[in-house]
Amino acid sequence: MGEVRKLQKKLRQIENLEIKISLSPEERFKISRKAELRSRLAELQLQLSGPQQTLGIVGDGKKEKMKRQVEDAPEALPSQTPPASKILKGEEESKAQATPAPAAKQRGRGGETEIGRQRERTEPADVSHHCRESDNERQLRQEEAEFTSLKSSWEKAKFRLRLLEGHNDIVTCVVAIDNLVVSGSRDTTVKVWHVPTATEHKNLGGHTGGVTCLSAPPPEYCKRLARSLSVSDKERFILSGSADCYVKIWALNIGQCVKSIYTFNAVTALCFVPEEDGYIITGSDGGKVQAWSWHTFENCQSINAHQEAVTSIQSQGPLVFSGSAEGGVSVWENRCSDRDPLRLLHHWSGQVTGCGGEGGRLTLSPRGDRVFLAHGRAWLKILHWRTGTMSRLTNHSSITGVTDCVHQTGGLLIGSCYDLANGESSLNLFSLPQCRYLTSLTWPDAPRILCFAAWTTGSGDHRWVTGGRDLIVWEQLPTSGKQKGDVTAKRDSRLESCSLESEGDTEDDEETDDDEGEDDNDHGRAGQRDDVEDSGSGSWLRCVLQ
Repeated sequence: MGEVRKLQKKLRQIENLEIKISLSPEERFKISRKAELRSRLAELQLQLSGPQQTLGIVGDGKKEKMKRQVEDAPEALPSQTPPASKILKGEEESKAQATPAPAAKQRGRGGETEIGRQRERTEPADVSHHCRESDNERQLRQEEAEFTSLKSSWEKAKFRLRLLEGHNDIVTCVVAIDNLVVSGSRDTTVKVWHVPTATEHKNLGGHTGGVTCLSAPPPEYCKRLARSLSVSDKERFILSGSADCYVKIWALNIGQCVKSIYTFNAVTALCFVPEEDGYIITGSDGGKVQAWSWHTFENCQSINAHQEAVTSIQSQGPLVFSGSAEGGVSVWENRCSDRDPLRLLHHWSGQVTGCGGEGGRLTLSPRGDRVFLAHGRAWLKILHWRTGTMSRLTNHSSITGVTDCVHQTGGLLIGSCYDLANGESSLNLFSLPQCRYLTSLTWPDAPRILCFAAWTTGSGDHRWVTGGRDLIVWEQLPTSGKQKGDVTAKRDSRLESCSLESEGDTEDDEETDDDEGEDDNDHGRAGQRDDVEDSGSGSWLRCVLQ
């Protein structure tokens, strides 16, 4: 198993090297070995397949163990009370113990009367008990029927893909606004695309570093800014963050930058919080979280929140969630004040989440009391952020799978997956809130998906956009009339048997680093390590933005 992990590490290094702008001769040599390493890895996986596979995950024999499966009720936490059926059963047993048994011999009319009274006392409880059990069973049947119907509809789903060509480098972030898609790239540009015609609408140049993140303020906050700038109320604005330490605010219709905010740090993540006057929350390559007023654009707060680069920031009402390269997750409450609006509610380290490590890129998506985490492994992590308990959801049938991003749209949870061993990419769909596997979408030569955005049309059909090496729009089609090149759903039988698992610890997720330096030593470069394996505050920038 040690050689398998070493090969996986080398392939991760090569994948990160391939997205660098300039390559040294040594790096080019490493990339040339990718096919050879994949072939060797496939051979080893074939030898290890069979009895060592558990729940679709190939594991180390010493660490491998069956984790108990738990039911994940909608927005339920492990600390909540047991199911109603168990409570009723316990109450029934306690009542039976508390009620004295009738006399062995009942004589005369008085005894019959006493028995009748006892039946009157016990029968209503039994009826209530059976009614509640019946209601519970009915609800379970209804949920199962709804899931079966949803699964059946997605098994017939079809999408038509359209390539949006124009960026000269990797697309790092995407957002969707009405019929427009906005993309940010390592080529330093922000581009606006008209989806119905799949054409470039605007090219917004102004950043001098790679664009790392985008966010779209809601229409009402756009109107406030439009009025202050004396432009049309219909103007829509977009926020972009870059490695050049700037956050820029762009007016999409006129195609101009209307405001630049210098943050003193390379911006690696941002989001907009639509509370009170509105706030821009940014994360930096050094782990700093900052809040900026949407009204004055002044800095309201700066916090050294994480040890390494902040790689993801998302808002949910007044709550803000930040995730970092070392795997830590922080939950903040926005108190809507002019100074220090963010108050820390919880912080969970990488030791709790089991995230971080190679690649150093964690993305998150909050939902109620849960946060879905993607961190470059074959599964999605689920953090119950109020209690710190963890679950995980299998997103690939082999540990060579890499989950790059996670997204929620409607009742769907979507995780992107890339197989390091064969270069195949797919999107896996799960139902919410139960997190049950529905289907997968893939096509030949699908590129690695690093970012995702989604919206629905007026008719209720799905439209998605994915970014990475290619920027692609996905348009859902009717179930009939397939054309060549259309993507159809395909269920992965190996994922069907996988369900949500609880985690008592994270030791299964940790990979040993005993062979970390061997790849360089093989070619006489002892002690030298790849940039993608460096630790420190800028590790995520180095692996994604160089």
